[in-house]
Amino acid sequence: MNPYCFVLMPFGRKSDESGRVVEFDVVYDQIIAPAIQEASLEPIRADEEIIGGIIHKPMFERLMMCDYAVADLTTANANVFYELGVRHGVRPYSTVAIAGSGMRMPFDVSPLRAILYNVDDYGFPENTIKVRQSLTERLEACRDPEDDSPLYQLLTDVPRPDLQRLKTDAFRDMVEYSKAMKERLRQAREQDGDAIGRIEKEINVVDADPAIVIDLFLSYRAVKDWDRMISLTDKMAPPLKQTILVQEQLGFALNRIGRHKDAEGLLRELINNYGPSSETNGILGRVYKDQWVKAKASQSPAAGAFLKKAIDAYRQGFESDWRDAYPGINAVTLMECSDPPDPMREELIPVVAYSVKRRLASKDPDYWDYATELEIHVLSQKREEAQNALGRAIASIREKWEPETTANNLRMIREAREGRGVDCEWIKDIEIVLEKYRT
Repeated sequence: MNPYCFVLMPFGRKSDESGRVVEFDVVYDQIIAPAIQEASLEPIRADEEIIGGIIHKPMFERLMMCDYAVADLTTANANVFYELGVRHGVRPYSTVAIAGSGMRMPFDVSPLRAILYNVDDYGFPENTIKVRQSLTERLEACRDPEDDSPLYQLLTDVPRPDLQRLKTDAFRDMVEYSKAMKERLRQAREQDGDAIGRIEKEINVVDADPAIVIDLFLSYRAVKDWDRMISLTDKMAPPLKQTILVQEQLGFALNRIGRHKDAEGLLRELINNYGPSSETNGILGRVYKDQWVKAKASQSPAAGAFLKKAIDAYRQGFESDWRDAYPGINAVTLMECSDPPDPMREELIPVVAYSVKRRLASKDPDYWDYATELEIHVLSQKREEAQNALGRAIASIREKWEPETTANNLRMIREAREGRGVDCEWIKDIEIVLEKYRT
């Protein structure tokens, strides 16, 4: 069996202090993971950002007991630097640093001999083959180790831990158990909540690896088992339950079962504590949007107030991160549905259009990027462009509920415009095509 190599790096898309963006998942997939495998090692990626930054027991075990490690220092991510400090404290050698070129690193780590990779305007790595080869060679050289920890390089009298006495077999068993459990959950998601529930019964949720608990939590979301999703949060260890990710998704689930006030209160508290974000505000906007739909259907006088709250929540989320078009497209769609239409949509539509254009120019656009492009063209009354975007959206459908969501948004736009006497038959034609792809 190959030795493990622990990877310390951020997840998803992050930016440095200058605003330059890096797509870290692509860096991992195209550089780090294949380089580790080519060095006859097995990569294990840190999961701290998926579970909200918790530094938990399995994390410390992996930092200490993996024979090799790779640390991506790009953007000077605080969690990565904390983990690197722990690693350097217990492992004199076999830790390799990499970083995006042109991004300033803190003074304390500038002496580290980091392998550099280039990043294009969209945050994607460029010189991947060359960097991958360099990283593989550096990892292979670690088999004849030299001290790379500044602690052991500078202080010769520091006692060196006897890592051979640690329970390496138990550690390998734990890692393999986590991998097997995640694969079982993936298979259960293809069935239903009962299949996922049977796996939950095997897990001591309080003491389990937080990454497994989060995977279990999101598996319930994937099959829309909102009640089990909510119930699971009550079984989590308090630090895990209080993470932003869990609280956001709990708010999402509460809203889906009609507990709108509870969802609103929870999400509002997150925004008060941590500030607005595209994700938190996007979910809060959905809470108000659902209440607006219900109030409008029952002709409640509260409908207008809910619509304004939804617009404000989405707009604030978009303004917190212009790169995320999701809250932006929802804000301008609901502005179109206002009576009269909110004039601010004319200012925001070009910004949302540019945001999604940047995403579409990247190397991994998904259904929602194409659907956003479609909605932008509908809002801008560009029929031909909308038809072309429709074809691209259909070609990228992954789940049957995706076109349903888009069709609902287009229906809201059409009904609002028809109420103002605008001919929208062409929008209805697009809705019909999307509805066909629901099954």
